[in-house]
Amino acid sequence: MINDVLREFEASMKKATEALKHNLATIRTGRASSGMVEHLQVEAYGVPMPLNQLANISVPESRLIVIQPFDNGMIKVIEKAIQNSDLGINPGNDGRVIRLAVPQLTEERRREMVKMVRHRLEELKVSVRNQRRESIDDLKQLEAEKLISEDDLHRGQERVQQLTDRTMKDLDQIGADKEAEVLAV
Repeated sequence: MINDVLREFEASMKKATEALKHNLATIRTGRASSGMVEHLQVEAYGVPMPLNQLANISVPESRLIVIQPFDNGMIKVIEKAIQNSDLGINPGNDGRVIRLAVPQLTEERRREMVKMVRHRLEELKVSVRNQRRESIDDLKQLEAEKLISEDDLHRGQERVQQLTDRTMKDLDQIGADKEAEVLAV
């Protein structure tokens, strides 16, 4: 029973780490990356869809993203979604493809991006702490129902705390790496 709680908690910690990596991939750095736009939600055919399901996305140069919609009728809708996003890039199109020229980041914009990284990191840390609390509550519930001993409860709580500490360390490292990437000129 303890192992079930711990296995579930460990799985949620892995998901949190992956979520942060995925979430931070959308934050712009000085270089173009398809990750900046591929999960951008576009209102297509009356349904919000990620951009990567509506178009091919390529990065032919370090400062250029090329988006080639599968349906040319979607160009205006995709452009509008890009303009409404927090990317800060104006799209240009030739009727067949959309080009996003990724400008060099200013020092002020880099600092804003670092704040965004820190904000997203902190949101995820709060989520991890909430998960920890729920797992410990589950263990306490098992102990209250006399399904596990008090010693098992303490061992389970220690294991949950160890997993939490390791996850927090991993999240901090991912955040620090992204901050360094954003600040690199």
